[in-house]
Amino acid sequence: MDARLLEILVCPLCKGPLDYRKTAQELVCKPCRLAFPIKDDIPVMLEDEARQLSSEEH
Repeated sequence: MDARLLEILVCPLCKGPLDYRKTAQELVCKPCRLAFPIKDDIPVMLEDEARQLSSEEH
C-alpha cells in the first residue's frame, strides 16, 4: 500500500482517519467500527463492501 495514499485517505462516512492493517489488508475506521478491504493494492472505500468490526477488534 502506497504510504502517500494512506496519508490522504479518510473514512467515506465520517471523514475520520483510517488505520492500515497490513496483515488483514484492510483500512479500519475506529469511530464507525468498519473495515474497508484492500483488493489488489486498491482500497475499496464503499460502505457496502466494508465489514463491521466486532467488539474484540475495536
